[in-house]
Amino acid sequence: MFHRTQRLFLRPAWPEDWEAIYRGICDEGVVRNLARAPWPYEPEHARDWAKRPLDPSSPTWLITLADSGELVGCIGIDPHDGEVEVGYWIARAHWAKGFATEAGQAVLEIARMMGHARLVASHYVDNPASGRVLRKLGFLPTGKTENRMSMGRGEKVQATAYVLNLDTTESLRAA
Repeated sequence: MFHRTQRLFLRPAWPEDWEAIYRGICDEGVVRNLARAPWPYEPEHARDWAKRPLDPSSPTWLITLADSGELVGCIGIDPHDGEVEVGYWIARAHWAKGFATEAGQAVLEIARMMGHARLVASHYVDNPASGRVLRKLGFLPTGKTENRMSMGRGEKVQATAYVLNLDTTESLRAA
């Protein structure tokens, strides 16, 4: 599955992408905010991730610049505790450029086309930038925090939970 936005091209990862993935994610400042990426992040982690089988019910996309193909990060939707969760990471060189929000808007469109009515997301409490992205996308805080595992930190960390009902007009706010 592919998707084009104004500045970005979202596409599946291919095995030959492993080096670009490794360069983008091999940063403790990135990995510490992810649930499933270990630290230290090794080349074999990127190789294994890039060659994993694609699952159409749980799509993940590389976020690339549409004009150059440069890797910006990764975004996807995945089952989590009976819900459908949005998760993403952005390489440090691309922080604070609006790419997470732009890619997130694309994924919300795809989730609607897939028939999802509700999405969840969370961010670690010490990563407020991710919370700002989620709110720009229309996610609303649930008022709950939960301990979520961060493999990069090697421990559970407090995370703020969000929800987005895709079938309401309130959730269609523009960023």
